[in-house]
Amino acid sequence: MNWGRKLLLLTLLTNFYSLLTVAQTTVPAAGSVAPASKVAPVASTPLDAKNPGAAVVPDANGWTLVRTIALRQPGAASLDRRGNLYVADEQDNIHQYGADGQQLNVYSPPQPGHTAQIEAWNTSKILVFYDDRQQVLLLDRFMAPITQVRLTDFMDGQIRTATLAPDDRLWLFNESDLTLRQFDPTPQRLTLSTPLDLIIGRSKPDFSFLRQYQNNLYLLDRTSGVFVFDNLGNYRKKLPFTGLSTIGFRGDELYYLTEGKVSFFHLYTLAERTLPLAVAGVRQVLLGEQYAYLLTTAGILVYKM
Repeated sequence: MNWGRKLLLLTLLTNFYSLLTVAQTTVPAAGSVAPASKVAPVASTPLDAKNPGAAVVPDANGWTLVRTIALRQPGAASLDRRGNLYVADEQDNIHQYGADGQQLNVYSPPQPGHTAQIEAWNTSKILVFYDDRQQVLLLDRFMAPITQVRLTDFMDGQIRTATLAPDDRLWLFNESDLTLRQFDPTPQRLTLSTPLDLIIGRSKPDFSFLRQYQNNLYLLDRTSGVFVFDNLGNYRKKLPFTGLSTIGFRGDELYYLTEGKVSFFHLYTLAERTLPLAVAGVRQVLLGEQYAYLLTTAGILVYKM
């Protein structure tokens, strides 16, 4: 190769590496669900950002703290199938975080309302239930509104809790007449109704959570336990876990927080186990495939399991 060709090749390589140094740096990470045109805000702190030289030591459960998220008084929370976390703050904004706790998107409601429940397990929609407004809001996975349903337009009474079924229908518990109802938002009509007055009896229920999981529907009553129904709303049994405000599911297990530990109940073998927590003041626990999220009054601790 003559000197002229060598000089030309050297010039081309120099220009190529110069282009790499000015390449776009605002594209979200591969795990992000934020649109490429909008940089996802970052409001969480990786553990090693405070002290990069500090050794990260797993706790007694083998969990490693990887991120802390400052979020005052976190409220209703849920995980989706991709491991993303959704949490309401004290102003009822909905924060979306990646599986490792990096903030992706925020939804701010145009009008105030109390976020009683978030359900993100559906593959394409996120349900937000405002109990004071008696309204259900559906968001897409980028936290953009899809539709909203004002429940008082279709039924009387007070809806205490709601959830989204895999077929995009809504399950609602009407506290006024103690009925479990299914609502189809496409034709906007009630499709199923199950009265619970005979099942509940003379007790004074305090229902707080509703979730469909693996073809069963779980309705949580702080007073008497977890009522289990099939996917058509037929009553099956009651699990005697009392004093709870929320429950979660991971694999074939139901889990809940009580007395500083996480208790697990296998849905089919009925086996039980517990996992102690080394952190005090935990108000709620959510468990994904690889990460655990501990909600406190000051924020969220993200652990790698």
